[in-house]
Amino acid sequence: MNDWLLYLIITAALAFAVSSWWGVRSLKALHTRSAVQEDTYHPGLSRQTVAVVMNPVKAKSAEATALIQRACLSAGWDAPVFFETTAEDPGYSQAEAALATGADVVLVGGGDGTVRVVAEKLARTNVPMGLIPLGTGNLLARNIDLDVYDLHGNVQTALFGHQRHIDMARMAIRNSRTGTSSEHAFLVIAGMGMDAEVVGDTNDGLKKAVGWLAYTEAGVRHLPGRRKKVSIALDDQPEQSRKIRSVLFANCGLIPGGIDFIPQAMIDDGMLDVVVMSPRSAIGWIAMYAKIMFKHKRNLPVMSYYRSGKIVIKCAEPVATQVDGDPSGMATDVTVRVEPRSLLVRVTESKGGETAAGESTPQ
Repeated sequence: MNDWLLYLIITAALAFAVSSWWGVRSLKALHTRSAVQEDTYHPGLSRQTVAVVMNPVKAKSAEATALIQRACLSAGWDAPVFFETTAEDPGYSQAEAALATGADVVLVGGGDGTVRVVAEKLARTNVPMGLIPLGTGNLLARNIDLDVYDLHGNVQTALFGHQRHIDMARMAIRNSRTGTSSEHAFLVIAGMGMDAEVVGDTNDGLKKAVGWLAYTEAGVRHLPGRRKKVSIALDDQPEQSRKIRSVLFANCGLIPGGIDFIPQAMIDDGMLDVVVMSPRSAIGWIAMYAKIMFKHKRNLPVMSYYRSGKIVIKCAEPVATQVDGDPSGMATDVTVRVEPRSLLVRVTESKGGETAAGESTPQ
């Protein structure tokens, strides 16, 4: 690689890190927006049976456990029932056990992976999920406007807050080379191509040390590379052939760093926002970065946006995939579908202060 190109890539990576850091701390209000279209409503329960799925290896899991227990005791409720995840089971059986208790609400203490697994089990049950974000990215929590640094406030919202339905999505993948197939739920952003390669190649030690900024280091290493030829079909329409580096499927658009990656993406509109990225050089990557950071509305040849409820992508050679920041395997065929308003979540009260019936909520 030419020296000037290497310097350009490093400069772009540093600019991304600095501007993202600045965005988190200085422009939080600018990036705060309603991620949903509907008013919230209060569940109206005087007493609740509470179950908790907790990832015990997270740094603040013990503190979160104590806060939840104390809050339930103060409310005069029965003690919450806790189910801890393990390395072998990230929450599937724990979520099933939580539902079996007859819980009125299931709290999830952990990162995006734990949240995604529990959400998959709670979908279409109409049992609300309360988020206790303890991870690195906490993507869903950010997109429903929770303060990921306020542990006490999140416990209060999860137990006593309002609620609303949001969309969930599923990505089915098949690898024709190996004959393997699987299906994965996601709540924020799934992808295939370079973004998934970066997720899979991020150093775990660096991630623990600097959080989401660790993805920048892996991203720089994966910038050089060739585009792959794929066919894309939206909502069962005729296929179109494209050369891509990455394709993202967004249920909502806010990502770490305070960046509204896809401002138009709404979490309860029954649609996915699809971003096809096809840069051939560092110049293309920098142009896309500038468009995202400065919210430029002009279209770029290397970055196309679509909206669809179903997306089918086929490619001749296997490519990496990811769901909400977790690697999900190599695939030659990917089918992504949205499941409209399939998950009930606890959130802070909307400004309208409305209940489900449209009446004012008691304060």
